[in-house]
Amino acid sequence: MKIAIVGATGTSGRATALAAQRAGHEVVALSRASGVDLHTGEGLAQALRGADTVIDTSNAFPASSDTSLVDAFAGATQRLVEASQQAGVQRLVHLSICNIDHPAFDDFDYYLAKRAQEKVLAASSLPHAIIRSAQWMEFALNPTPVTQTETEVKVQDWLIQPIAVDTVAEVLVQAAETPRDRKIAGHEQIRLPELTQAYLHAIGDHRKVTAVAPVVDELTEGIMLAPEDAELLGPTVAQWVAQQSANA
Repeated sequence: MKIAIVGATGTSGRATALAAQRAGHEVVALSRASGVDLHTGEGLAQALRGADTVIDTSNAFPASSDTSLVDAFAGATQRLVEASQQAGVQRLVHLSICNIDHPAFDDFDYYLAKRAQEKVLAASSLPHAIIRSAQWMEFALNPTPVTQTETEVKVQDWLIQPIAVDTVAEVLVQAAETPRDRKIAGHEQIRLPELTQAYLHAIGDHRKVTAVAPVVDELTEGIMLAPEDAELLGPTVAQWVAQQSANA
């Protein structure tokens, strides 16, 4: 199968390209660096020609302050759908986030933008699968909840159920082969400051980690935990941390 991966230079995109190659698929990596612009659609249909499936791992943040995040994400998905249909792509696999419909996220632009993308797909005639993932273990140093200085790392006290991005990539490739919507998370609940501390120690970074209050109380109460219908997949936190140590 020929799989086009949109957002191929990002964390999940790179992992997905490797997972697809390991599974024996031909991979076409698409990004702005390869001449594809989701904001305008430039180069998109041509790059998708001959692909059987598209996996969208992109984050099409606005190119200018005149465009809202919701409009940018929704517009990018609409252009991707139209280009896929024009190129004769059979299906699209879209990477989303677990629990984006929770009311606590009604004021979070990023979650509103992810909702908008799913609405675009639901309104389209293009066959598609949506993979909703819990936060990744690689989220340990994400700048949204984590603030770093040379001596200290402050981490918002989120309760999460993280999954490794390599596992997410494997599920995306599986959805390209056998399309169906899925929700995925890790087996274990952990507080983000604990995950950050474990990761830093694994790579030999002994800065002090301090837990701070989250932007909304619900984040520390479990709104990011796996939904009841989610599949719980490995590795464990300890296994993932050990792998980071081996790679350091």
